[in-house]
Amino acid sequence: MERRSYSLGEVNIIFCNDNYILDINRKYLQHDYFTDIITFNNNEGKHISGDLFISVDRIKENALTFSVTPDSEFKRVIIHGILHLLGYNDHSPSQKTEIRKQEDAAINRFPVS
Repeated sequence: MERRSYSLGEVNIIFCNDNYILDINRKYLQHDYFTDIITFNNNEGKHISGDLFISVDRIKENALTFSVTPDSEFKRVIIHGILHLLGYNDHSPSQKTEIRKQEDAAINRFPVS
């Protein structure tokens, strides 16, 4: 994806548990599974706005699974949500590869201390 210029609007980060995000996933996306983040895009043109629902339960479990700190996993998931607001998707294998590449680039720019 080419480099773009955006202005920042309101981005809300809502921390919740697995059951809450599962309810959102079922109600709005018709998906019946747990996930770490659901992003609702409220962009207007190049003005970035949206809601990031993040499951704290998934973050903790993913941190253990991937042998990273919870802080590092929180950062990755927030970056992932922002990338969705910027137009990145992760539906196909090639899209998943690209969004992971962009996540890694952003994490490397702002390392967790």
